[in-house]
Amino acid sequence: MSYKVLVIILFSLSYCGIVTFTRKKTYVAGAGALLLILVHALFRAQSTTHWIQFIFHAINWNVLGIFLGTLLIAEAFIESEVPALIAHILVNRSRNVGMAVFSVCVMTSLLSAFIENVATVLIVAPIALAIAKKQNISPVPFIIGLAISSNLQGTATLIGDPPSMILAGYMGLNFNQFFVLNGKPGIFFAVQVGAVISFGILYLFYRKYKDPIIPSPKPAVKSWFPTVIILLMILLLAASSFIDPGFSHYGGIICMVLGSICIPWFCTVGKCSGRDLLKKLDIDTIFFLASIFILVGSLTEAGLMNDIAMGVQKFLGEDQFVIYTFFVWFSVLISAFVDNVPYITAMLPVTQIISQNLSVSPYLVVFGLLIGSCLGGNITHVGAAANVVAVSILRREGYHVGLREFGRIGLPFTLGATAGSYLFVWFMWR
Repeated sequence: MSYKVLVIILFSLSYCGIVTFTRKKTYVAGAGALLLILVHALFRAQSTTHWIQFIFHAINWNVLGIFLGTLLIAEAFIESEVPALIAHILVNRSRNVGMAVFSVCVMTSLLSAFIENVATVLIVAPIALAIAKKQNISPVPFIIGLAISSNLQGTATLIGDPPSMILAGYMGLNFNQFFVLNGKPGIFFAVQVGAVISFGILYLFYRKYKDPIIPSPKPAVKSWFPTVIILLMILLLAASSFIDPGFSHYGGIICMVLGSICIPWFCTVGKCSGRDLLKKLDIDTIFFLASIFILVGSLTEAGLMNDIAMGVQKFLGEDQFVIYTFFVWFSVLISAFVDNVPYITAMLPVTQIISQNLSVSPYLVVFGLLIGSCLGGNITHVGAAANVVAVSILRREGYHVGLREFGRIGLPFTLGATAGSYLFVWFMWR
């Protein structure tokens, strides 16, 4: 059996396992990565050093550093109670229940541009639950709204969500280039256009909740230190764009250093034990990301990315609009049911080969891929980690949410957000 065929078989089995066994996806991805490393060592490695170099180059260490560092900072921000205070202010200034939850959803969306989506949902879900209990109404539409709002803005910045980090690492984009790239508005502004449309749709869902708000006590802030760290992180990432324009390693170092600074804060103000701190690190996701990098790196090493690109191009032809449209809406469909991290990692090299063959801007199809793969997860209750967490929170409260109930809000929200972003990117980057 040839090297290429064996890589295809192992990658396909690993991908199917990730989709099927979602709760054990890290173990499946890790096992697949280990097998592909062994295959590479047997077929391609000329020495022990060679296959070690393959592992080292396949994994994007900068992305892992950013993810781990921002995770620690986000957890400290949650513990500080500052997000709860912001939500409290928004709720108490709203004229009714619907507008209160709508305001919290907007806040959730903004927070998720700088904090991992699951962490953002965990920050604000108790607030929405408290509002629903006081008003004696179902929290289901409110918690669903929080989940899909958090997934929206995670696409807008480099540190918002792992797919954005992966894209930045692959394309060499720095923090500032998500806002302005080659003199044009970046992906951040495309997401904002989609956000205006999607939040207009969400407003229509919530405007029927017209009961007045019952005042609640103001939460006490433990410390403003994590807020300062977040602001410092944003400033340093923006400044690092001038020092490290290729996005090679400075971003990861900055986030890791600032995340490390938060550790003493956890032990003192946060009163976390060593075991609690390890749980906050989310080692499971870090190993999953590293394994995915190796899985996709094996496809590239075997020359399969070029084969896939040629197949897609042959099927779709050479029309830029057709190819761009395909990647956006096919990604929406796939990501509604499949984890977007392995999908976007695998498809990035394909989009680049197609862009080169057609002599079009490399950012057109890549931005379309990111929009579709990130926003598509909002259609179903299993399409994104934040959605899964939101549904589990509701289950603990005695509410069981399925595909139909989640899609009633998630589908129109996704179509609105994707359509706005899709059109913006096309007219700006074609």
